[in-house]
Amino acid sequence: MRIGYGWDSHEFKAGVPLRIGGVELPHPRGLAGHSDGDVLLHALADALFGAVAAGDIGTWFPPSDPKWKGADSAIFVAEALRKAGAAGYSVANVDSTLILAEPRIAPHAPRIRQRIAELLAIDAAAVAVKAKTPEGMGTENAAIAHVVVLLERR
Repeated sequence: MRIGYGWDSHEFKAGVPLRIGGVELPHPRGLAGHSDGDVLLHALADALFGAVAAGDIGTWFPPSDPKWKGADSAIFVAEALRKAGAAGYSVANVDSTLILAEPRIAPHAPRIRQRIAELLAIDAAAVAVKAKTPEGMGTENAAIAHVVVLLERR
């Protein structure tokens, strides 16, 4: 077994769509980033890369490379999953926590869980998506994601 941990944060920005966990959410502001700013998928990719000691998202998809401008973060997860598979592992489960003031994630969590499950080719019952508010952390204009993955030897 291997455990991987990923963390990411992005600031909210007007004029871009809000994508979290591969799902577009209705909100007046999205997350700024070189790619699509999907904080949850970025943390997931880092957790997968980390579990097999394969670097991090910046190693494989540097923000300095214009090729990744506006890219769908599902590409990053697919490559991280490929690296995990090449190392002989498959995903057993994912546990994630989002920290953001808005929007409320609970109404969207089932869709996000399902999308992550599809990206990883696992059952949605093996994917947890939770959310907390920042409550005094001073991060009301940002979204933060923490992700832990458990990999099993195939």
